[in-house]
Amino acid sequence: MTTTEPTTSTLTVHHDGVTIPVTRGGRGRPLVLVPGLSSTQADLAELAELLRRDHDVITFDLRGHGLASTADRYTFAAFLGDLGAVLAELALPEPPVLVGYSLGADLAVHHAAEHPDAVAELVLVDGANPLPEPFLADIDLAWFRELAEEQATGTLTAEEIFDLGVEIDVVRSGILDRYRKVDHPITLIMSTAIAGDSGEGRAPRHNRLWRAGVERLVRERPDVTTHWLDADHRLVFTHAPEIARIVRRTLDRC
Repeated sequence: MTTTEPTTSTLTVHHDGVTIPVTRGGRGRPLVLVPGLSSTQADLAELAELLRRDHDVITFDLRGHGLASTADRYTFAAFLGDLGAVLAELALPEPPVLVGYSLGADLAVHHAAEHPDAVAELVLVDGANPLPEPFLADIDLAWFRELAEEQATGTLTAEEIFDLGVEIDVVRSGILDRYRKVDHPITLIMSTAIAGDSGEGRAPRHNRLWRAGVERLVRERPDVTTHWLDADHRLVFTHAPEIARIVRRTLDRC
C-alpha cells in the first residue's frame, strides 16, 4: 500500500507595497506556520512537511525575508500586517491553528488578540514570552549590535535587525495584556537554553529570564500547556520531529 504525499500550491499576496509568497499543502485542519525574524518558509520546510501529514499547512515569508520583496518598513506592526494580509487572502473554510516561531509567536498572539474569531488555537515555539525584565539589558546592547551585523542578510541591515530586537523586547514587556484577550487553547514549546548551555557570559541570565517569563505567564494563565525541549533557540530546525509530534498530540485532543 502506497501513501500519496500531499501536494502543494503557491500564491502571491500583495500587501502594503510588498509581495508575499505563500505555499499551501496537506490535508486536515488548516494550520498557518508563522516564521520568525531572519527565518523563512524554506528554513521551516522540514517542520512544514511533517505537519502536512495531518494538516492543511500554510507557510509564507515575511517582508524582506526569503522570496518576499523588500519594504520601506521593518517593524512589528508591519510584520503583523503581513500575517493579517495572508490570512485575509486565504479565506480559509475554518479558523486556523497558528503555529508561530520566535517573532512569529508574538505575531500570532497579537493577531489572535485583535481577531479572536479568526483563530482556533495557538502553538507558540520559543517566542511571545512575557519577560519580567528586558532581555537586552544595557550591558547586552554592544553584543547584540555585533550579532545583528552577523545576521544582516543584505535585505535587512544590521541596524534594522538591531532596532527590531529592541522593539521585540518592548512588545514582550506588554504581551500579558494581549494574552488576556486570547480565549483559545495555548500551547508553548520552549527551549531550556535559549542562549546556549554555556555557564559563562550572558547565557545564564538569559536562560533564567526565559524560564521566568514562562512561569509568569503560567501564573497568569494556568490553562497554558508548556513543553520544554533540551535545546537552544534553533530548536525549530534541530528538533523539528519532536515539535511536530507535540503539535500533532496537542491538536489531536480537539
